[in-house]
Amino acid sequence: MTLSSLAAFTGLCVILALTPGPDSFLVLRYSLLNVKAGLSAGLGSSLGSIFWAGLVGIGLAALLEQSAEAYRVVKIIGGLYLVYLGISAFVHSRRGQPVHQEENAPGAGPKLRSSFFAGLVSCMLNPKVGLFFLAVVPQFLPPGEASLGLTMILGVIDFAISMLYLGILSVVATKAVLWLKRPSVTKALERTSAAILTALGLGTAVSANS
Repeated sequence: MTLSSLAAFTGLCVILALTPGPDSFLVLRYSLLNVKAGLSAGLGSSLGSIFWAGLVGIGLAALLEQSAEAYRVVKIIGGLYLVYLGISAFVHSRRGQPVHQEENAPGAGPKLRSSFFAGLVSCMLNPKVGLFFLAVVPQFLPPGEASLGLTMILGVIDFAISMLYLGILSVVATKAVLWLKRPSVTKALERTSAAILTALGLGTAVSANS
């Protein structure tokens, strides 16, 4: 694999990371709690890329390309999961609890685990990420060397870029909340992110049957 190929793949990963999607809104939603929760969600979502890279490397992800039914099922499940996350966020905002929490507050550990798994599961149930690796990764592998190891290297590159972007997004979002310090503003942001997640989930589930 040449340096030019790696540079081209890196550029595509940057474009993919900067494209707004469920991972960005999940990180924004959890960053309203604290920066660690946002970073945890970003880490989970980024690790999902390695999961898809592994599936592509061993050939299982080809099922999504060959089977329309398998793609539809994964897409519906992923959409419903986003709807669940969106509704959960909206219910949380309706309770009138303070949105921002201290990083060492009681319950911070469970919050980090839930944000991490939310990001991870959301990416694992997003077939578009799998199809990205399935369609793009082979273009950057040397002929006759489509090995699991090389595929995983590309997956790690995508993970690093995604984590860098989502990490910056989390820190900026958290700093903005700390700067504003207005419960009404943070509650509005949380409800907005909940509505976007729900809309994305419904759109994903509905488009699976189109």
